[in-house]
Amino acid sequence: MDQYAVFGHPISHSKSPLIHRQFAQQTDQALVYTAQEVALDGFAAALRRFQAEGGKGLNITVPFKQAAYALADSLSARAQLAGAVNTLSRDANGGWQGDNTDGIGLVRDLTSNHGLSLTHKRVLILGAGGAVRGVLGPLLDQQPAQLLIANRTLSKAEALAALYPAGTVTACSYAELIGQQFEVIINGTSAGLADALPPLPVGLLAAGGLGYDMVYGNRPTVFVQWAQAQGATGLDGLGMLVEQAAESFYLWRGLRPHTAPVIAALRAAIQA
Repeated sequence: MDQYAVFGHPISHSKSPLIHRQFAQQTDQALVYTAQEVALDGFAAALRRFQAEGGKGLNITVPFKQAAYALADSLSARAQLAGAVNTLSRDANGGWQGDNTDGIGLVRDLTSNHGLSLTHKRVLILGAGGAVRGVLGPLLDQQPAQLLIANRTLSKAEALAALYPAGTVTACSYAELIGQQFEVIINGTSAGLADALPPLPVGLLAAGGLGYDMVYGNRPTVFVQWAQAQGATGLDGLGMLVEQAAESFYLWRGLRPHTAPVIAALRAAIQA
């Protein structure tokens, strides 16, 4: 059967095999999808081995997204903007086509699963790491009224904003957020994994707005709890995880699986 995998380090926590197994069952596709832990200095060798064994496609997670970007034989426009690759597909010549499905996964979770329109909304993104870079382009495609990146190190946020036409994406420090208000705030930092919050001023998130954490856990993250305390909706990134996987599956198999039952099954498993 066609072979697919996710490469990462560590990888034992990955839900990708479960997700793609459900996608394959839904769409009646015969394939095998495994999680493979790759040595920190062994990505190139693992990629060559997988290719030699006839592997058809890969998901790439931390810390190898930049390595996949560098080793891909060709890159999609999304991958070029993101500066990272999370999906590799075999091209017509047997090489690897690199893509990035993180941003479209986030947007589909927000718009399709939760019915949120980002058009003309004031959107703030916290953090300026690789996770944020990967989602800026698809967010900008939704034509928000404002797309602002806030980061502790202002120069990093400014570097990301500079990738886009002047004025479409702007940057500031956390201190400059005082007095501002946004209808959508997306947490792209990893602070929540340590039960920490960036320094967010009172009144930053509009009541009735949305706070979205790109990570998820076995309980609501501290950022989700903060959003709910502001009188807003708080969501975690579980839906984004499934939606980006669905886009990868589509790139490989040409079929779009139904994501809602997979998200529901994962959520039930987490809560149990």
